[in-house]
Amino acid sequence: MEGLKVSDANMVIYVHPSNANKVSVAVHRELNSLLFQYNEIFEGVVLAYQFDIPSETAKILPGVDPYIGVRLKAKLLIFAPKPGMLVEGKVVKVARESIHVVVLGFSSAIIIDNDIREEFIYKIKHGEEVFASTSQKRHVIKVGTTIRFQVKSFDEEILHFSGSLIPAHTGSIRWLEKYLKDDSQSSRHNKKHEERDEREDVLLHGDLAVDEGAVLLDNSIKKLKKQRIGEEF
Repeated sequence: MEGLKVSDANMVIYVHPSNANKVSVAVHRELNSLLFQYNEIFEGVVLAYQFDIPSETAKILPGVDPYIGVRLKAKLLIFAPKPGMLVEGKVVKVARESIHVVVLGFSSAIIIDNDIREEFIYKIKHGEEVFASTSQKRHVIKVGTTIRFQVKSFDEEILHFSGSLIPAHTGSIRWLEKYLKDDSQSSRHNKKHEERDEREDVLLHGDLAVDEGAVLLDNSIKKLKKQRIGEEF
C-alpha cells in the first residue's frame, strides 16, 4: 500500500524525575501518545515505533520541577497518504450512493457514487447490498471486502479519506490479485510463444542461409573446374 514509510528520528523525550528509575517505561508512554494521530513534524500519522537509547547519560533541565532530557534514536512507521495514491481498506458499509471503508483499523473513508466507475452497479444479492461489476461477474464489493482505492483527499484533523474507484486498477484486492496474476501469466505465456517463434525464425533463416551458402559454394567450385579445364586445353 502506498503512503507507508519508515523514518529515522533523533528525539529528546522529557522524563519527570519521579520516573528516573524507569526511563524506558516513561519513553514508551511518551511515544505511545504519538500513535494514530497526524504529526506535523513527521508529516504523517505515526503507526508504530522502535527506539534505542544509545547513552545512559541524561541532561537535567533547570526549573522548579526539573525534567530529565533523554536522547534516543527511533524508527517510526509513518502513514502519509497523498491525493492520487492507492490505499487499501475494509468495507464496513455499502449503500446505494456510497461505500464506507476503514483504513488500517483507525481511519475512515467514503467513496460516493460519482467516484465509482460505471461498470459497478448497486444491487441486492442474496439479501446483501453490493456493488457488482457488469464486465467481470466475480468482481463484487460488499461488506467485508478489502478494496484498493485512490485517494482524492485526506483530512488530517479527523483522519478521514475521500476516495475513488474510477481507475481500472482499483476494486476488490482479492479479484485484482487474481486478475493481475492471470494477466501476468498470460503475458509470460505470450512472451514464451514470441521467443519460441523468434528462435524458429532464426533457425529457419539460418537453414536457408546455410542452404544458399552451399549453393553458392557449389557454383563457385563448378566455375573453377570449368576455368581449369579451359586452361588445360
